[in-house]
Amino acid sequence: QVQLVESGGGLVQPGGSLRLSCTGSGMTLSFYTARWYRQSPGNQRRLVAEISDDATNYSDSVKGRFTISRDDDKSMWYLEMNSLRPEDTAVYYCNAMDQFSGREYWGKGTLVTVSS
Repeated sequence: QVQLVESGGGLVQPGGSLRLSCTGSGMTLSFYTARWYRQSPGNQRRLVAEISDDATNYSDSVKGRFTISRDDDKSMWYLEMNSLRPEDTAVYYCNAMDQFSGREYWGKGTLVTVSS
């Protein structure tokens, strides 16, 4: 059974940094595309970043500030977030998509609050 658990959220001042981690169990991460989504109150959950093999993709709103990375041996992926803005405040979810079946798995989310 695949399970994903996020960690690393919290309160940070504007301009600050945070690193989110996602730990997957019951899976071989190299077979998955790893993603980060976020959802703020009243808004849809949106893709922030994804990494597949060595290819990465970012939403325009975070490009140049956020970096996604992965460690397949540890079944973990990360989201390094720099130059944080109040509008980055959201619940961040990790997601893994099986590259063969297309099935997706979700974590329960971790809250990131950017405020002074």
